[in-house]
Amino acid sequence: MKLALATPVIPGGIRAMTRLDQLATCSSDDGALTRLYLTPAHADAVALVRGWMEEAGMATHLDAAATLIGRYPGVHPDAPVLLLGSHIDTVRNAGRYDGSLGVIVAIEAVAALHRRGEKLPFAIEVVAFGDEEGVRFPVTLTGSRALAGTFQPGNLDATDKAGVSLRQALSDFGCDPDAVRTLGREAGRTLGYVEIHIEQGPVLEAENLPVGIVTAINGASCFKVTLTGKAGHAGTVPMGLRLDAGAAAAEMMLATELITATAGDLVATVGACEFLPGAVDAIPGSAHFTVDIRSPDDRIRNEAVATLTARFETIAARRGVKLAIEQSHDQPAARCDQRLIATLEAAVASTGLKRLRLASGASHDGLAMAGLCPIAMLFVRCKGGFSHSPAESVRIEDVSAALEVLIGFLRRLPAA
Repeated sequence: MKLALATPVIPGGIRAMTRLDQLATCSSDDGALTRLYLTPAHADAVALVRGWMEEAGMATHLDAAATLIGRYPGVHPDAPVLLLGSHIDTVRNAGRYDGSLGVIVAIEAVAALHRRGEKLPFAIEVVAFGDEEGVRFPVTLTGSRALAGTFQPGNLDATDKAGVSLRQALSDFGCDPDAVRTLGREAGRTLGYVEIHIEQGPVLEAENLPVGIVTAINGASCFKVTLTGKAGHAGTVPMGLRLDAGAAAAEMMLATELITATAGDLVATVGACEFLPGAVDAIPGSAHFTVDIRSPDDRIRNEAVATLTARFETIAARRGVKLAIEQSHDQPAARCDQRLIATLEAAVASTGLKRLRLASGASHDGLAMAGLCPIAMLFVRCKGGFSHSPAESVRIEDVSAALEVLIGFLRRLPAA
């Protein structure tokens, strides 16, 4: 096992863990953590986090997209702004660290500066976004897209399962939905967006490291593949006369996995599959499956999509089945800024820890914020790589390390 230097537990790390436990009580479900965007549980979380921001020396306000913002001024009133934070909404039956960790650690970093009366050459704004998960409405990243100036006003008409529109939910929450489109920040006045987040994967645990520096948020291409063959009796149709959509799908699924062996930094997943008619004694007449392809390098991802599409076409033609491919999602990668990465690395080195770079396979608010300003992320080790689950677990020593790194980063970052 690789060894990492022991990281001391600091008061801010202890306080962060305690507050994360408190924040987890803001839930709409008894016995489970569910905190969806613009719900009473979200309002409870906003009130709790607002108090912690103000205790840390920040002035607070809730913007039109229900993003809670705490501002800690810089040395000069006209200083540029560095944005820190993450989201405080959750999936259903969630863990307590995804998103919330980044908000609480950012508050603790500002609190450390405030206790010393320390001002930096830039202002800090801690943002607690409310719609990163996209669970309640069929839209996502509402808060971060609004700050980035890329929010689509048509999204206000999106409705939840109860028929409540995003516009109505914002209004009920005390926000002005018509003002969401005006929230876009001035790029020249925004130094960057930096987020602390659990890794949601096993790399840091395998390396026995508390933190890692993100190089990019992977781009993603998602597809639904439909194959149409001919159903028949499993016992009466000879193998050479079959048009088996299920067998064709199986070969394509294997091709999806195999492409990652030669394509470079790439992951590919078949996450759902269905054979019809779905009987034990029936040859599948049709098959449906999904493909999710991700990479921090858009060239690698796009080449993989083209190669895999060609292989699917070859397999379908050889097996005599019809092929239809429908793209459901295409998101370019968001590269992290090299200057911010270098500053994070210097802060990590100052703690005596090994510097490790890794990509993020999951999406984050940084995808939206990259349209406004440079972005950076620091991952924190998460036990087993579990996320979106009550099994999420982080060590207090690792949270302390992340806090120390963030404070060191803030003190090293120049204003221009």
